[in-house]
Amino acid sequence: MKRILIIDDDMDMCSLLSRFLQRKGYETDVAHSGAKGIAKVKEVQFDVVLCDFRLGDKEGREVLHEIKTIHPHLIVIIITGYSDIKTAVDVIKQGAFDYITKPLIPDEVLNVISKALNQPLDKSFPAGTSSEVFPVTKKRASVSVGADSDFLVGNSPATRDLYKQIELVAPTPYSVILYGESGTGKEVVAKTIHSSSDRKDKPFVAMDCGTLSKELSGSELFGHVKGSFTGALNDKEGHFELANGGTLFLDEVANLSSEIQASLLRVIQERKFKRVGGTKEMNVDVRIIVASNENLQDAYRKGKFREDLYHRFNEFSINIPPLRIRREDIPLFAEFFLSKACSELNKTIQGFDKEVVELFMDYAWPGNLREFRNVIRRAALLTNGSLVDASTLPWEITNRSSYPPMEQQQHHNAAPTPMTHTSLDLKNAATQAEYETIMNVLKQVNFNKTKAAELLKIDRKTLYNKLRTHESQNEFEE
Repeated sequence: MKRILIIDDDMDMCSLLSRFLQRKGYETDVAHSGAKGIAKVKEVQFDVVLCDFRLGDKEGREVLHEIKTIHPHLIVIIITGYSDIKTAVDVIKQGAFDYITKPLIPDEVLNVISKALNQPLDKSFPAGTSSEVFPVTKKRASVSVGADSDFLVGNSPATRDLYKQIELVAPTPYSVILYGESGTGKEVVAKTIHSSSDRKDKPFVAMDCGTLSKELSGSELFGHVKGSFTGALNDKEGHFELANGGTLFLDEVANLSSEIQASLLRVIQERKFKRVGGTKEMNVDVRIIVASNENLQDAYRKGKFREDLYHRFNEFSINIPPLRIRREDIPLFAEFFLSKACSELNKTIQGFDKEVVELFMDYAWPGNLREFRNVIRRAALLTNGSLVDASTLPWEITNRSSYPPMEQQQHHNAAPTPMTHTSLDLKNAATQAEYETIMNVLKQVNFNKTKAAELLKIDRKTLYNKLRTHESQNEFEE
């Protein structure tokens, strides 16, 4: 078994990377400073050393030099941030085998290690691994998501708080409610919880409850037998069957009809269900994670959601912060999405010019990470040079007068907390800020909801739901 030493003063990075490599069949050891890493190299025979370039006590080049003095042929791979690539290239000239840039992506880490050891690359990633990304900062990192389910590390206080909650609840059997605006990555957070639980080797099944009729919701959840309704030409497994032993994620759960809510409550209580039109009871063991962009506690108080079902779900709740209050993460998201877009388009784009970065930092990002990713994919497609410039960005971003500056939205820049009976003020503040953003956009487009939805990067149904949440629907006319 090959032995790998990880040198990094970020304990979370060491722990996560060590566990990942152990799952891939490597023996690992860690050192949280350059001096301790060098001491371990003197005492133990390693096959590969992964060393962060920026350590608290030494730079990576110093550690490399001392390791090469001790063992000239020991493979050293440098871990570096995006801005340190030129430095990393210099370190390679000094004897490093290769460098890996943050955020660390598992298949890239394995590829470099296997290349260094001249071994075939192990492609057998467990479920969820291929979208994993390791922490990028010296702080406790938190992971956010793009629309393609790739995790991306952030280091803002809001995201660090988010992942403290995820790490706390993931190993438990608790049901979880995820609150968050459209595009914040609720499904990927649910996948993260699943992949960090003891159900990680079982299925993760997702269902969007906002797009289905009452009849189809029952069929999708519980399955149906042939002939149970018009169009039921064959027996069909439902999401509960498909997720048995694993995790079922129900997005926009507040849209389920009262009849389906009652059936869902029975399944959760009895751990049994019947297919639509069937008579046979089936046992099921599923962890349920639900998501909503409206407060389910308010929904049940208004009679829109069953109170008993809410309490079944609400064993733990997490608020996923919108991008506008995670300003520190914006440059990192931009670099990551650009890297992904360049890979898709087979392009080499070095980065963004200064004006583009300023526009990104000022924009409110009403569509959150999904909007951000799509903006950068579009910009990458239109860019022919080495840098993305403002001419490739949509009008709503380049026209600063069309949206409130980011600085005006920092009154709610603290991390949202899980919804409880005693912590609703922050939620209300965020909801009010969202409403004000919607109102501003509606006024700009003369209350044309179709145009407003396009500018906000949400669909008309979501816009109407948000307006109903504020009890303002009757104020607007097409």
